[in-house]
Amino acid sequence: MTALIIFLILALLLITGMPVSIALGLTVFTFLFGFTEIPMDSIALKLFTGIEKFEIMAIPFFILAGNFLTHGGVARRMIRFATSMVGHWYGGMGLASVLACALFAAISGSSPATVMAVGSILIPAMVKQGYPPQFGVGTIATAGGLGILIPPSIVMVMYSVATSGMVVTGADGQPVLSASIGTLFMAGVVPGLLLASMLGGTTIWRAWKNGYPRMPRASMRERLTAFRESVWGLMLIVIIMGGIYGGIFTPTEAAAVSAVYAFIVAVFVYKDIKLTEVPKVLLSSAAMSAMLLYIITNAVMFAFILTSEQIPQTLSDWIVSLGLGKIGFLLMVNVMLLFIGMVMEPSAIVLIMAPILYPVAVKLGVDPVHFGIMLVVNMEIGLCTPPVGLNLYVGSAISRLGLTEVTRATFPWLVTALVFLMIVTYIPEVSLAFPRMLGMN
Repeated sequence: MTALIIFLILALLLITGMPVSIALGLTVFTFLFGFTEIPMDSIALKLFTGIEKFEIMAIPFFILAGNFLTHGGVARRMIRFATSMVGHWYGGMGLASVLACALFAAISGSSPATVMAVGSILIPAMVKQGYPPQFGVGTIATAGGLGILIPPSIVMVMYSVATSGMVVTGADGQPVLSASIGTLFMAGVVPGLLLASMLGGTTIWRAWKNGYPRMPRASMRERLTAFRESVWGLMLIVIIMGGIYGGIFTPTEAAAVSAVYAFIVAVFVYKDIKLTEVPKVLLSSAAMSAMLLYIITNAVMFAFILTSEQIPQTLSDWIVSLGLGKIGFLLMVNVMLLFIGMVMEPSAIVLIMAPILYPVAVKLGVDPVHFGIMLVVNMEIGLCTPPVGLNLYVGSAISRLGLTEVTRATFPWLVTALVFLMIVTYIPEVSLAFPRMLGMN
């Protein structure tokens, strides 16, 4: 009954069109004043202690690094490199867009930013080459989802923060610790590359089927020139992944290093951003960071209320008693998250649902890292489904096509992503093999 009251209040507030962060906060305070005896000073304490975690600092730093590189012309150079490598294949520019999204995803951590950076350059270029705009926007809107799957990923940081400190009893009766950000980053590498390959395969098949144009094969000199121009951006991938794997710095420290590196590359190496334009980039990054941190703050209070009322534990026992088993539970979670992903933003979904679903998953024997990657893939698909799919809106703005037309255009790649979700869900080794090889899980 308590859980029903809390989620009913939240649902009613969300139906009014209220922002998720404010709806979470009002739900907490409404429940506090009307249905519980929890003292307000404990909420105030939780409000501050909930966001003082060191890991949360990674979010503003990754946002800042992504903004410097988005404004600094790195995307344009990566696109030139990707086009030189695969432009001569069937649907070459579409395939180049998938490769460019994968490369830019590895330095931005954001799906909408990836769609905007790559799509604003490649969609007009594809139309000019003779591709229908639907092909371009369908490819990039879905491939842009790689931004939250290929590390660094802000959504992975959110999942780690939402479940940190939770010690849950596993299927064997032993306590299971939550997944670290570094382990999640490494776990996202193989699934990210696999999904990029599957989306690329769909792109080639669509282009071959419809007879779309191919570009002339680039010479080795052209490829080397494109690589040399993009190498400063590509080095950021090496710095982040190599630094974390090599134990040189933590994921949060990697985020700070990436922000400083992105600033140097954009301002002093490529010189695409003037020093006078830096404050504008800082302000836009601060605004985006403040929005996410505000959501985190309210989600922390919401999770505190759920925990104090023993709701996750009660739901965990109830779901286990249904006898669904691991396979049935994972299928139920996928269906539920796909529906929720149609109407809510990924960060908010992870912060609300992870503390509830995580204990159940662990109790049924699901690895925390595997479960985290599965959640991220669901969020990725949600970014490409109406009515609130952010990637669809960005693609619509770039291509000037209606939202319905953009949604139809993404359908072949969306089906591919759903097949990939089933692979990730029921073959845990896709997510776990790489971190286990590195001795991180």
